[in-house]
Amino acid sequence: MPRVAYLTHADCAKHDVGPWHPESPERVQAVDAALRAAPWFGELLAIEAPYATPEQLARAHTQAHVDAVRAAVPEQGVTWLDPDTGLTPHSWHAACAAAGAAVRAVDTVMAGAAQRAFCNVRPPGHHAEADRAMGFCLFNNAAVGIHHALAVHGLARVALVDFDVHHGNGSEDIFRGETRVLLLSSFRHPFYPHSGVQPHAGYVPVPLPAGADGRRFRETVERDVLPGLDAFRPELICVSAGFDAHRDDPLGGLNLLEDDYAWITRTLCALADRHAQGRLVSVLEGGYDLGALGRSAAAHVEAMR
Repeated sequence: MPRVAYLTHADCAKHDVGPWHPESPERVQAVDAALRAAPWFGELLAIEAPYATPEQLARAHTQAHVDAVRAAVPEQGVTWLDPDTGLTPHSWHAACAAAGAAVRAVDTVMAGAAQRAFCNVRPPGHHAEADRAMGFCLFNNAAVGIHHALAVHGLARVALVDFDVHHGNGSEDIFRGETRVLLLSSFRHPFYPHSGVQPHAGYVPVPLPAGADGRRFRETVERDVLPGLDAFRPELICVSAGFDAHRDDPLGGLNLLEDDYAWITRTLCALADRHAQGRLVSVLEGGYDLGALGRSAAAHVEAMR
């Protein structure tokens, strides 16, 4: 059995709002190239992501939001939903493929076809709230996958660990009050979207100051994340894998390195082995220096093996 599944879709590179935008098609291409260059790439179970259905999207989002995104897709050019978040003629299919990858990844690990899965997809998702697109995100890919795990596979405890440099406000919004989901989000603070520092039931914020390095990140995770995650005993661990906390990232302002991403991945895989039969699904979020993104994603996937 392949230990790690790799999911992507060609449509994820077709969502392109302009050459100036940091959330570019080259991101998934850089990750794909870095993975294919690894000597272990042939061991991965390669899967073409399907499109998420409107029903699957509407488990995480309001039907009005799903309908509004679809209706706003232009026949040509770019339609802006906010100053950062645009739609092109290809964006609907790209967004459905990104969310569909998370759904298929959940099905893959639940069926035992692989123990872990990594979704190399865009647009990213963790800023998309139940009824609002924002921060480059149209639909919350990880949340769509988790709701699928709850509704279709009947899981009672799913953990979502978000280590993007930005707070996953969309995930916090979608899962607020959902007792079956524990969200743990590390992020630079203060920073966009200027939210997320207040803990509440089912949510553990892990704010980091500007300039924090890997040592600070690891110490904070060991103190504030791992005990609660272990006590929760998740049946599935999902990851919003943002690599924009890397030292080389132009948007981030933190100082993590590839080894730090490998460390958090190994740590989460060990937790998955203890509580979730090894089941872990990771979905790409941020990361805007192409070299650092590719290297970090490769370190992340290698640590899943």
